Amino acid sequence: MLKNYIKIAWKVLLRRKFFTFISLFGISFTLLVLMVASSLFDHTFGPQMPERETDKLLFVNIMREQRDGGFSSSGPPSYRFLDQHVRTMQTPEMVSINSMFFQVNSYINNRKLALDIKYTDRAFWDILEFNFLEGNGFSEQDVRGANRVAVINENTRKQYFGTDKAVGQHIVVDQVRYKVVGVVEDVPALRLHSYADVWVPITMKSQEFSRPGLRGTYFATIKARSAADVPKIKEEYAGIMQEVERQQTEKGTTLSSHPDTFLESIARTFLSNGKDSGIGILYVIMTVLALLFMLLPTINLVNINISRIMERSSEIGVRKAFGATSSTIIGQFIIENIFLTLLGGLLGFVLSAGVLWLINDSGVIVYANLGLNIRVFAFGLLLCLVFGLISGVYPAYKMSRLNAVEALKGGSK
Repeated sequence: MLKNYIKIAWKVLLRRKFFTFISLFGISFTLLVLMVASSLFDHTFGPQMPERETDKLLFVNIMREQRDGGFSSSGPPSYRFLDQHVRTMQTPEMVSINSMFFQVNSYINNRKLALDIKYTDRAFWDILEFNFLEGNGFSEQDVRGANRVAVINENTRKQYFGTDKAVGQHIVVDQVRYKVVGVVEDVPALRLHSYADVWVPITMKSQEFSRPGLRGTYFATIKARSAADVPKIKEEYAGIMQEVERQQTEKGTTLSSHPDTFLESIARTFLSNGKDSGIGILYVIMTVLALLFMLLPTINLVNINISRIMERSSEIGVRKAFGATSSTIIGQFIIENIFLTLLGGLLGFVLSAGVLWLINDSGVIVYANLGLNIRVFAFGLLLCLVFGLISGVYPAYKMSRLNAVEALKGGSK
């Protein structure tokens, strides 16, 4: 039966080629935009190297200070705060402290090369899963001794050494000469906690470690032993913040800082007052925007389907005269419409792959590697099915209610 329905659907599509073209264009374009958006979302927040175990990773990015009288400020925490209060937490498996990335200059054959540098500790290489092409991350001894060693990315190796081996050679970055101990695959710029061109020991900036205050230029990366420990880590961190707030000498000081996933930190920054993560609001907004974007092409497809089905009123009449039930007719038209949307979805997948390749090749997003992985593919397939059901149920139901006699006459009562 299903095979027959698909054959009928194919014949119907070939009968009115213009309507078919309009339908496929609307479906494929809608899916193209949603697939590119979902690929970008997955590329930024999903489990991608080097932040593969996102369900066990938390980041401390922001320290907010509020005082009586309306004073308010926020920014990354200081090294001193993270070292004294976060690194000493008991619940996490590991805690790493690393700096923001800073743009510095390097020179190769009298040519200036702008590089982004990040200062990290040894735990940084243990928590995050970089793909090393050469060597390894610098050691704990390198960090303690503030040795001038560096890990570079693949692009920096290409700029400096071409196809030659980089480990053991030297580069000069911001007028400091470093020995290369490792080379890793390029990390996309959207991965803010792990991205850089060059990584060097955090002790190269040890002059900042003793600076007083809660604000600075550092982040903490926290790895839980298991995903089940994440709520416990947040609870322990909340207790630490209460104690730090109590120790403030200036009365009326309120502090706000949280260990969040990257997505939670974005939602908290833009969609909440700092206390709640705002992740629920973010998901609602994303869902509403996706549904609104799908609404217009869905309405157009409904109208086209009604027009196409109206031409088949005599066919419906014959089937009803021979005993076909309304549910059988509804099922047939829904299957036909899902077949149409899957064809449009297939075209949308091909177009999406082309657009993502253009984005990667353009360099708009530094080191971008957008693609249609299994998560994005599954999301697109789900969209196709939802699109097919929504746009097919009403026209199918409308035509299944036709009176058999009127339908045989070509009527629509």
